Amino acid sequence: MKKIFSLLSLLLLFTASFAQIHEPVKWSTSVEKISETEFNLVATATIETNWHLYSQNVPEDGPIPTNFVFEPSDSYEIVGEVSEEEGHTVDDPIFNMKIKYFEIKAVFKQKIKLLTEESFKVAGEVEFMVCDDASCLPPTFVDLNFSIDGKKPAVASNKIEKNEDVKSKKKKSSDKSLLTIFIIAFFSGFAALLTPCVFPMIPMTVSFFTKQSKSKAAGIKNAIIYGISIVIIYVVLGLLVSVIFGADALNALSTNVWFNIIFFLLLIIFAVSFLGAFEITLPSSWGTKVDAQADRGGMIGIFFMALALAIVSFSCTGPIVGTLLVEAAAGGSQIGPIVGMLGFSLALAIPFALFAAFPGWLNSLPKSGGWLNTVKVVLGFLELALAFKFLSNADLVLQLHWLEREVFLAIWIAIFGALAFYLFGKIQLPHDSPITHISVGRLSLGLVVLSFTIYMIPGLWGAPLNLISAFPPAQHYSESPYGVGFTKLGSGGSADNHGDLPEGAHLMAPHNILAFNDYDLGLAYAKKVNKPVMIDFTGHACVNCRKMEQNVWAKDKVLPILKNDVVLISLYVDDKRKLKDGEVIESKLRPGKKLKYIGQKWSEFQTIKYKANAQPFYVLMDHNEENLIDPVAYTPDVDEYYNWLKDGVSNFQK
Repeated sequence: MKKIFSLLSLLLLFTASFAQIHEPVKWSTSVEKISETEFNLVATATIETNWHLYSQNVPEDGPIPTNFVFEPSDSYEIVGEVSEEEGHTVDDPIFNMKIKYFEIKAVFKQKIKLLTEESFKVAGEVEFMVCDDASCLPPTFVDLNFSIDGKKPAVASNKIEKNEDVKSKKKKSSDKSLLTIFIIAFFSGFAALLTPCVFPMIPMTVSFFTKQSKSKAAGIKNAIIYGISIVIIYVVLGLLVSVIFGADALNALSTNVWFNIIFFLLLIIFAVSFLGAFEITLPSSWGTKVDAQADRGGMIGIFFMALALAIVSFSCTGPIVGTLLVEAAAGGSQIGPIVGMLGFSLALAIPFALFAAFPGWLNSLPKSGGWLNTVKVVLGFLELALAFKFLSNADLVLQLHWLEREVFLAIWIAIFGALAFYLFGKIQLPHDSPITHISVGRLSLGLVVLSFTIYMIPGLWGAPLNLISAFPPAQHYSESPYGVGFTKLGSGGSADNHGDLPEGAHLMAPHNILAFNDYDLGLAYAKKVNKPVMIDFTGHACVNCRKMEQNVWAKDKVLPILKNDVVLISLYVDDKRKLKDGEVIESKLRPGKKLKYIGQKWSEFQTIKYKANAQPFYVLMDHNEENLIDPVAYTPDVDEYYNWLKDGVSNFQK
């Protein structure tokens, strides 16, 4: 019995290790009665943890959106479009655009109007795409059926998770993004602390509390109240932004063209101010009134002292606070601005409270001077660079191709190059003090900025620039995907090594890898040149496929193998081009349904032959279509992927 149990356990383990068919989304249907003649068809997607389902509204060149189709009938008519929930909107670094998706659960509703009093059924279909951190699944089609009773709506066909459980899971999934907002805001608060509007306020604060406090204990107490007051002031500001605009409006801002253009202009104004052209200040009467209240003493006086700090330092903190609020709001989270202001205010409040509580520490601070203005100018250059990210967002959404990758990089190279010259003392701005020498700190920062500037220059010739991949447009959104001065058959590429391209082949940008998108033509060419075949199950909308191509395929040890030792066949499972009439066949996975698109053909081929449906998925095979080595999926480790390629090619040669 022990031997049998052991064999069964091994069999189960073996089966589980090769069970790669993912079905992370389950759909259920129900009907909501609105009135005697109107109903909502409700389609609910229950999504496994760590997977996400894309919205119906995805920009062009992004992932495959969720799409609903309902069969026409004389029994009802469609009213309006399918509605969906708020979801999450993120700035995707691979597609370089704002993308909305759903986690844990998503509810879609289609309103219909009855044209008959008899009961009937509504047949529909949903096409959708899901991804996790390691892979994406090809577009999947699921049938939806709804039962309509002219007098009573049908009940839900399947139960879903309780709202409380769903909300708790959604909260966990958003914790990471909120933590990121908090950390960025916290360090932004420290940056604001080192500006000429804020840093000189520290001695004034110490003087104020030295006079107010009669004992050391009272001084510490007052300092704590002062710090808490600073936090309250900025958090209330974040709360006002959230309440006034609301979550839906904040979520819509991130993909709104006019929002991106307006914020581009706003950041330009902030940057010019930081560079010394003018000061952004609040009315002086506000400061006078607040100062009068601060003289009252007690807790009220301490609070108004904190408010005076916020008003007096506005010319330096205003641009930073404005940037943080909009960045936090653009994430679509209603509490994002509150979390951002909490992080920013804590970074301001902690040093002020500590120096107010322990005035003796003041002697350890560096003296105010020209270095404070240098900090402000550096922030101005950073604001200027960030401004063009928002302009790029608008250009991408409108597909104007005015700010393509090369133009964007040229602007950033100019901005950071000018910043490097400024730090080296070669550029002087209006409020700078005369420079007799450059400090070690300033020289070190200048070298870092200069190195970063030089790092970006190869991006004009097609380098992926992985360190800043979230900022410039994607490589395909450019004047030349191969880099400035390069073409498919230009002198800068490796196309010459292949001579004339064989039938059905092309050179994959930006690495010039000879590739096929047709399985039969690629296999025939592999037999002709006596090389193994590498099948690349991929997708136009596959994020991790692009990561592999940018971060693994481009490496020196991997790229020569892909160019010289294998024949690459890339099969796109989300290819929406229709199959030719003679190629349309019935699906083996969905009896009664026809395969209409090229992507469906390759997706079903992968699922049936390799028992896998996630992308990326890589297969090395011989000319008899037998595997040379076990297939692999997303493999970000360069050495591991290189060894897999070498072992597969070696097995072919044997």
